[in-house]
Amino acid sequence: MKIGVFATFMSPQATPAMIRDFGKRAEGMGLESIWMGEHVALFDRNTYGYPGSKDGRIPVPDGGGMLDVTATFGYLAAVTSKLRFGTGVALVPQRNPIYTAKEMATLDWLTDGRIDFGIGVGWNKEEVEACGYRWEDRGARCDEFLTVMRRLWTEPVVDFKGKWVQFETLRLDPKPIQKPHIPIIVGGYADAAFRRAVRFGAGWYGFNLDPARAKGMLEKLDAAFAKEGKTRPKGFEIIITPPMSMASDAMQGYAELGVDRLLLNLGSQKPDRVDVRLPEIASLVKKAA
Repeated sequence: MKIGVFATFMSPQATPAMIRDFGKRAEGMGLESIWMGEHVALFDRNTYGYPGSKDGRIPVPDGGGMLDVTATFGYLAAVTSKLRFGTGVALVPQRNPIYTAKEMATLDWLTDGRIDFGIGVGWNKEEVEACGYRWEDRGARCDEFLTVMRRLWTEPVVDFKGKWVQFETLRLDPKPIQKPHIPIIVGGYADAAFRRAVRFGAGWYGFNLDPARAKGMLEKLDAAFAKEGKTRPKGFEIIITPPMSMASDAMQGYAELGVDRLLLNLGSQKPDRVDVRLPEIASLVKKAA
């Protein structure tokens, strides 16, 4: 089982020096990948609360915000040579699909094929609408945008006529280094997310899941494959971020479920907290080796 880390880099703590040092330390201790969450904007009032915290709010430092995924991965790629980078998750229905296809293909090109494209539809209604899209149809729009991106990554010239995207004789280069294209890792727990994983996914990503909850989600994933007359294919990756409170002996439970990557949550990015957390993660990397 590969061990990576999930880190929501936020200003003002995530300075260039902190990120550079973190990337080098992560690679030096044998971590397989760094994954980042995404929010382009945050709001003082939300229709729905953030599902990853008890109070429904993202724990952002005063005066700070989440760094952009694409720029941060480009910066990290320049100071590392082996680490993979994954979006955990990119909020596809609020992104321009042509720009996104270009950004991810360029990252894959510049990192020599070290990118995983984790995707989801998001929970923040205000953010989706501020980006110019409707909340209610984000699932269908996500599927169309993924179809567009996959074709742009694999075909030399593309014509497309969909509900939200239309163009003719479009060329997008460079193509990704990875073939047939950048792996699409689908996140989410709704039935629609599992259907999307069957249709588009090279893997599935679950966040903040202990082994018992992960087992239930994998049963739903396999049921979605069965509904399409398929079984989960060999090489389809299962990626889990466990709770921060995960006991070290829980790793065996994830391994027994067939989890391919365990992305440990970094938590706070205050220097003293990082100095405590990284040795804890390093000990788990050794156990998994």
